[in-house]
Amino acid sequence: MVVIDPTVIAVVSVTDGLKDGGTVIVNFAEEPGKVYERLGKGNFKVFTVDATKIALDVFGRPFFNTPMLGALAKVTKLVSLDSIEAAIKERFKGDIAEKNITAVRRAYEEVRSA
Repeated sequence: MVVIDPTVIAVVSVTDGLKDGGTVIVNFAEEPGKVYERLGKGNFKVFTVDATKIALDVFGRPFFNTPMLGALAKVTKLVSLDSIEAAIKERFKGDIAEKNITAVRRAYEEVRSA
């Protein structure tokens, strides 16, 4: 699995070394099919989520790591949304915790597949 920022697509072959049937999650507003085309096609799945927009909406800053965690949870099912929310509540308090949970949930709901 590869989680990437769209700025590296034109610079680095982000799918090199990706296993057959692998997964690419991109912080990008563009449709997953278009990203798939830009990556040169292959035997992998592409998911996109506009994590930067979510972060700007929720935090007022481009802290896109938290929304990307929500997308990762949805796509891979490696960790549950409940587990992420519990970890956030353990690490942060009050408004900061609630904003992080909002960002995770939005990305979880908004991630798209090709």
